[in-house]
Amino acid sequence: MTDQRLSRRRILGTVAGAGTASLAGCPLFSPGADSETTAVDPEAASELATRFAPTLYFDENEPWFPTDPRQYTSEQDGETVVTGFDALDGYHADFTGSEPPAPMLFYNAVGYEDSPLVAVQFWAYSVFDQFTTNFHWHDWEVLHVFVDTETDEPQLYVASSHSRKVPNNEFLDPDPETVPRILTELGSHSSALSLNDLADRFQRISEGGGLADITNSAIETVEDIAAIPFAYGLPRDEGSRLPYLVPEYEGAPLYEHDDLPSVERSDLIPASLTVRSLDTLTSSLPGLPNRETGLVFAHSERSGTDADIEYELAPTSEIEDITDFTGPQLSFEFDVPEFGEDAVSGHISTTGAPWGQSRYENPAADISEPNHRAALADRYDAIGDAAVINTVVASVSEAVSNPDAPEDEGLTTQDSEFEGVALLESDPEAVPTFDGVAAVTDVPAGDHRLTINRAGAAPHSESVSVADDGVQAPAGVDGEIPMVARENARKIEIDPAEADSELNRLAVEDDFAGRLYDAPLDGPDAAYVHDGGAYTAEVRDTDDAVGAFRVNPDPDADDAVGLGVANTGKASLATFVADIAAETQAQVADLEDGDTDDGDDSGGQQNAITGLAQALRAVVDAAEKAAQRAEEGDRGNTDRQLETVAARLERVSTKISEASGAMPDPLTAAARKRLDQATRRNQQAREQEKL
Repeated sequence: MTDQRLSRRRILGTVAGAGTASLAGCPLFSPGADSETTAVDPEAASELATRFAPTLYFDENEPWFPTDPRQYTSEQDGETVVTGFDALDGYHADFTGSEPPAPMLFYNAVGYEDSPLVAVQFWAYSVFDQFTTNFHWHDWEVLHVFVDTETDEPQLYVASSHSRKVPNNEFLDPDPETVPRILTELGSHSSALSLNDLADRFQRISEGGGLADITNSAIETVEDIAAIPFAYGLPRDEGSRLPYLVPEYEGAPLYEHDDLPSVERSDLIPASLTVRSLDTLTSSLPGLPNRETGLVFAHSERSGTDADIEYELAPTSEIEDITDFTGPQLSFEFDVPEFGEDAVSGHISTTGAPWGQSRYENPAADISEPNHRAALADRYDAIGDAAVINTVVASVSEAVSNPDAPEDEGLTTQDSEFEGVALLESDPEAVPTFDGVAAVTDVPAGDHRLTINRAGAAPHSESVSVADDGVQAPAGVDGEIPMVARENARKIEIDPAEADSELNRLAVEDDFAGRLYDAPLDGPDAAYVHDGGAYTAEVRDTDDAVGAFRVNPDPDADDAVGLGVANTGKASLATFVADIAAETQAQVADLEDGDTDDGDDSGGQQNAITGLAQALRAVVDAAEKAAQRAEEGDRGNTDRQLETVAARLERVSTKISEASGAMPDPLTAAARKRLDQATRRNQQAREQEKL
């Protein structure tokens, strides 16, 4: 299968130029902007439901299919409810063969006042939801079909995604003759559309002239070469890996509970796709299988299908007497770094009844793509324009060792093999990444802490500032967050209280991979880094003064690396220049008595090595003197010493070129990158007022 994962460049293009609404979840409308709706005549509603009843394709490992909740109702305090224990245990007690119990979809049709626009909704009920980001009793998913009753043509399909924090899968102006097809995500039942020639495969973009399955707004590449629609899609159908979690209740796996005698471990998502917790793995998971189609469901009145199961249709009015779908909150592990929030709820408790949701009466509330809403608003006065909301967005990559760097002294980043989950401290709803993209929409203005978690990786946590202007807030560095495998993760810690000024920002750069972390700082904080990197930690204070510190984690040590007293100013920067020059000088000096390349110029190569080592030693001496003068408060001599450092760094540049043929390529590359870092920090020191 062609890898259609979103590249970092595509995300950067979005962060740089696309409109915020293209990332928005629901609701994307101004309150009161849409007209009131009324129920469609029952006969007309039944005809619409029969015409557009979708065909559903399920994963081969799916345990919970759409069913009729009425078989699991009970009376509580005079009201009809469905409890989670009754539904889950009853379903598995009934599911004794190859035929799922009571296959059923429910429909609801409403029309907009003084408008030919009608929306027919197809609601699918499952007794349980088990996924990467959440699990809960009961699960309702919906497909909205917007139809013009004058032209008798569908206008828009909206298939519900995971939550109202990620974009739905939508298609504008579908073929009237094509029956909607839904690809249901394993366990979560998130609905992806399939309108292409491959009935059971999701295609985010058009391939070979065929039809794409969504018409959501595109994410543009920096080069503006390609465009990829931004929606949740169907990750396992696109080559992504999603490790599932095992639900627990009262400290034990759910299937061990006494009130669920009919539920066994084999009734949940298979063990080959699950982990017991996100922090049990030290590195990436072994390969997880992609999605494969299992059972196919079609409406019993639709002939000519190759469906395995025929489902019945019934109006939701027949079950609106069910007042609630209940169940105790289950345990969901979301690993938050100790230096982040101490208490974050990453689980989702049971869903309620659809008829208590705003989108039940106003299906347009579920349109997550602003261009689609704009199109309907242009055609029908009953639909209001899209509202602008705030979004936090980032691509999630993985930091790995760089083969072009000296061993344990340089990184690069690559696409993450596995999807992760994102959580804002201000919102207890964890959302999955898709195609390596973390997007959390409808974010209130202000300062937030964003945590990204992924099985086998150390969690990433950072502060994100969100303005109330509808402009996307990219997290990470230029919209990229590199994760680190747990087995390689080391922590750089900082306590701003120990500094002599008010620090407000922390950044971390690797010599080869560049800046990997850059976030606001308002208290003790830290960042996980790969033990195979060589880093510059940078701090800034409220006066925009800069400090820099050299960090080389020991791969054999488990202890966190503390920055100590992280002061800003000329002394800090000059000390850094001395440290990075001394580090390089020591590595070059190791070559002075070693073998050089064969040839007649071995003496000349040794001379070049010696000359480079001496030039670096001269930088160390001058930088140390500059730091000492700064600490003494001698501004004039500090600046003169920094000018000397600059001149000696230029000499180092010449000496690196002369010695490059005698040094291993990785060391030559590292020396040049460190020279660039030292030159930049020395220039910052010369420009700063603070000593």
